[in-house]
Amino acid sequence: MSPAVASTNLSDHFCALPDPRISRTRRHNLMDILVIAICAMLSGADDFVYIEMFGKAKKGWFEERLDLPHGIPSHDTFARVFAKLDPLALEKAFVSWIGALRSFAAERDMALTEGSQKKDEFLSIDGKTVRKSFDATNGKSAIHMVSAWATNARLVLGQIKVDDKSNEITAIPELLELLDICGCIVTIDAMGCQKAIAAKIREKGGDYVLALKDNQPNLSEDVRLFIEHAEADKFTELTQRTFTTVEKNHGRIETREYRIIDLSDGIAWADEKRDWSGLTSVGLVTSRRQIGTEVSVETRYYISSISAAPKQSARKFARAVRSHWGIENSVHWVLDMIFNEDACRVRKDNAPENLSVMRHIALNLLRQDNTAQCSIKGKRHKAMWDIDYMASLIGI
Repeated sequence: MSPAVASTNLSDHFCALPDPRISRTRRHNLMDILVIAICAMLSGADDFVYIEMFGKAKKGWFEERLDLPHGIPSHDTFARVFAKLDPLALEKAFVSWIGALRSFAAERDMALTEGSQKKDEFLSIDGKTVRKSFDATNGKSAIHMVSAWATNARLVLGQIKVDDKSNEITAIPELLELLDICGCIVTIDAMGCQKAIAAKIREKGGDYVLALKDNQPNLSEDVRLFIEHAEADKFTELTQRTFTTVEKNHGRIETREYRIIDLSDGIAWADEKRDWSGLTSVGLVTSRRQIGTEVSVETRYYISSISAAPKQSARKFARAVRSHWGIENSVHWVLDMIFNEDACRVRKDNAPENLSVMRHIALNLLRQDNTAQCSIKGKRHKAMWDIDYMASLIGI
């Protein structure tokens, strides 16, 4: 690894986390608590009781690698520490570690594919509610986390909790501020189609593909009418590209046509180009699904900062649109079905948010491993049964 690439060792990025405990009552080292928690989550633990059980089951192994001045912490200790730990500080440490992991992976891939063209990185941003984290007794609603997923790197790059009296519109710029998105194409669903979010993406050196729906009714209608008129004129004097895919599966035929069209510099789009930073093109996806004799057609519209001029622009637009669903399949579904996130009843103070970060750390470590040719669930089982495999995941 070159000197330009930072260490990927977890402890190098998390060792400076401020300890929220009073010094005189501090019996366990914070890094010991974090390492045990991550190892336990890699191995199937989903709450503090199981984290303690895992720690005690592997006590001898941990004693060889950690200080453990007073043995394995109790589940109450884990709960108190994660409830008081500063979630923003934990998130910054997470982002720092992921940045090093991305740099390492990028350098490795460049070495393996020397001379080939660099791939576009697609970054999908979406939110998810941790459903059982509500506390009705204290009037606390379930937390909602907004996460960023890098498609090519297959990494969760960061996450941030949506404030109780706010929504994703305010949380997304805060998350973008933490991330290095330079050169990435950021995709967000209709909730995130906001001028401030588009401006933040461009400010950070990224491009965007934003879905349009009724949250931007005037712009959505303008785009629809523009495309209808362009089609009627056979796209005369407009730069546009198309890309079509056909999928056949279980008696279903799904045809998707992706079209991206550069906006002219005429007065018709002057206001939008001024108000929407980097706005260059509009896109649409027409999906035609046939099951037997039944046919359904759906059309979705987008605005984008990528140009239709390059020959591969329609393919790039298609990849951006399709890759957005990767965060649902590769992150949200896995967290619910493999990590049992929705069933987790941890509720006190900052614990739900901090535990969410721990799950993302475990998921990233499991995703990056290519030694075990099995599912994420299979890798968690392997980590539980094979301590050497678990150690190789976390690097201790």
